[in-house]
Amino acid sequence: MRLSLGSVLALFSTFSLVYTGQVPKVNNVLGGVPTTALSIKEKPAKPVNTSPGVLRIRSENSGICVTGIYPRTKAFGMFPTQLTTYTNSADRFWFFEARTRDARSAPLTIWLNGGPGSSSMLGLFQENGPCRITNDSTGVTLNPNSWNEVSNMLYIDQPVGVGFSYGNTTVGTSLEAAQDTWKDIMALSLLQQNAAISRGEIQGIHLNLQVLGIGDGLTDPLNQYPGYLTYALTNKYHPLVSVATVEAGNTSFYEEGGCQDLIEGCYASNGENTTVCSKAQSFCNDRILSPLAGNYDVYYVLSEDPDPYPPNLAPYLTSSNLTSKIGSEAVWKQTNDDVYDNFAKTGDWMTNSRLELQTVIESGVRTIIYDGDADYILNYQGVEAMINALETQNTAGFQAQTFKNFTVAGQVAGIYKNAGNFHYVRIFGAGHEVPAYKYGTLTTGQAALQFFSQIMSNQPLSST
Repeated sequence: MRLSLGSVLALFSTFSLVYTGQVPKVNNVLGGVPTTALSIKEKPAKPVNTSPGVLRIRSENSGICVTGIYPRTKAFGMFPTQLTTYTNSADRFWFFEARTRDARSAPLTIWLNGGPGSSSMLGLFQENGPCRITNDSTGVTLNPNSWNEVSNMLYIDQPVGVGFSYGNTTVGTSLEAAQDTWKDIMALSLLQQNAAISRGEIQGIHLNLQVLGIGDGLTDPLNQYPGYLTYALTNKYHPLVSVATVEAGNTSFYEEGGCQDLIEGCYASNGENTTVCSKAQSFCNDRILSPLAGNYDVYYVLSEDPDPYPPNLAPYLTSSNLTSKIGSEAVWKQTNDDVYDNFAKTGDWMTNSRLELQTVIESGVRTIIYDGDADYILNYQGVEAMINALETQNTAGFQAQTFKNFTVAGQVAGIYKNAGNFHYVRIFGAGHEVPAYKYGTLTTGQAALQFFSQIMSNQPLSST
């Protein structure tokens, strides 16, 4: 197996979809905050000998997601992060080579699901991986619209305790999770630069980050939460709740000491006042996010809650047939509630990362944000409000434009704008996991593959 970071796309799905729900309900509140104190719990695993900080390949060419058409190298392995007296602690990854003729020259995409606390196997098997889970959840089928058509794909279960990863669940903020994931990337012992580093020719690893992608993400709660108030009544499909319910939510947002004031208080502390931030999450999700969804699925408003699509991964990913092939030590879970609880208690949900996003855009990194118009939990109205609040060299040009149709093989599949190195596309008929859906004459994930391929080819979004 060879991992090259010649060019890197980091893709973050800040939340993500699965049948039983990735964002837990706490006291019947979607995205609620537990009342217990921050805790450290261990997700157990079979004993295994590892070296801290050294990448280990557990299985190569396991036969998972392989057909006669695409017999490409793939590997399932671990990033051991620490070694304790009791157990190893490791983030798990799954790597797939690009289906292109020369995978070594193809870019590498790092895929991270959010939750917080949700497995990146959701992205792999429900969204854009080389195979998709079957409707009966017992197997997989070839995905012709996989993103490894144009890129090597690396799916990481992070932070520790999520998905196939295991160990003490100590992480409670995005910054802590990012620090652990950075260590994971540094453990890629087959990077081309490692030999030069060991010879002292260069001082450190330089990541050629070319693209950042965010799919249906929460970046700026202050600008995005009003989107729940408008989307609940004005989305193009149907009202989710009554006018009276929205009016109550409107009061909860704008009243003195309400949701808006609480989020502003969290922002003022730069996320460091965890009491204020967690109170903002608890209040806003109890009064606005949760009730304004009505009886509809928060990830796909065309279905009532719960929507059985995309199919549940647990029967397949916990089967002995699969685990024996990949050599996993821990039982897979789609969402680790202990990790979620730690994040909820710090109120990380309500922190503002728009400033960091602006820095990335201003540095010249090509950035794409995409959103499905049938997603409520991170709906396009809130996302577009966040985009319009960005202060970058591209903002004026973006706002001056009108949306253009995003056509895929002759089918209008959404609308888009390009502004310098910034790109945005809203996909029609798609829920929270955009590549998991089809629209009109298109096949599942076809529209998503087109915008991904264009961005990875250093091209602006365009119609075909």
